[in-house]
Amino acid sequence: MDLTLLGSSVIIMAVIVIALLFLFIIAGLRVVNQYERGVIFVLGRLTGAKGPGVFWVPPFISTMRRIDLRIVTIELPPQEGVTRDNITVRVSAVVYFYVVNPTDAVNNVLDYYRATVQIAQTTVRNVLGQSELDQILTDRVAVNRAIQAIIDEHTERWGIKVTTVEIKDVELPQTMQRAMAKQAEAEREKRAKVLLAQGEFQAAQTLADAAGLISTEPAALQLRYLQTLTEIAVEKNSTIVFPLPIDLVEPLSALLRRSAGMPEPGAAPARPNAPAE
Repeated sequence: MDLTLLGSSVIIMAVIVIALLFLFIIAGLRVVNQYERGVIFVLGRLTGAKGPGVFWVPPFISTMRRIDLRIVTIELPPQEGVTRDNITVRVSAVVYFYVVNPTDAVNNVLDYYRATVQIAQTTVRNVLGQSELDQILTDRVAVNRAIQAIIDEHTERWGIKVTTVEIKDVELPQTMQRAMAKQAEAEREKRAKVLLAQGEFQAAQTLADAAGLISTEPAALQLRYLQTLTEIAVEKNSTIVFPLPIDLVEPLSALLRRSAGMPEPGAAPARPNAPAE
């Protein structure tokens, strides 16, 4: 009877030990997703990051913090600043970053997300103060790169990599918007006047070339004269005064001058006869 009780006690103790061992093993199992890592501390000492998948850590004396490795998007609230040319602007931006070193993100900074947001806001204001308004409006790529480089320099020791910084919107004062509208209007008027002047110059140059060409050919001048008369004759209510061409009038004038004994135009006057001795 005693042996039976002893055997039963041994079996019960074995079952209890196996159950406790099973619970001990189960308590130490951790599961992290593919996009996560588990940073393990054993008795307060950092042992590293594990995952993804299932792994075992000593239970009751270990702690684990999950770190997401996916890209995080931060939409910064509008930041107000004064540019280098003393213009007040409000700029909103978006920052993209992700964790490249989970142990640094846990061990080197208290809250890497909040720290990244704060350094991003401060950097945006600093870069605004170092840039001119025209550069912010027309060369946003350079401004974005400058902001990204500064933020990435600060977050590198936190295990954070900043991939992209994009300026979403730039708000200007109403007075500055009106001034820029007037400037744009003046620029368009200047371009219109320049184009008009160039057109008039080309037209004058073409007319001068045509006049020079026609002057070398008198027949061309007569043809152009007749073509102009033809165009005018299309209007039925027009009265046309048709002068005689100069080529027809010139022979008649020369004949009249010869009959009257007048010298030809451009001819040297006749010298009087010398008196006889």
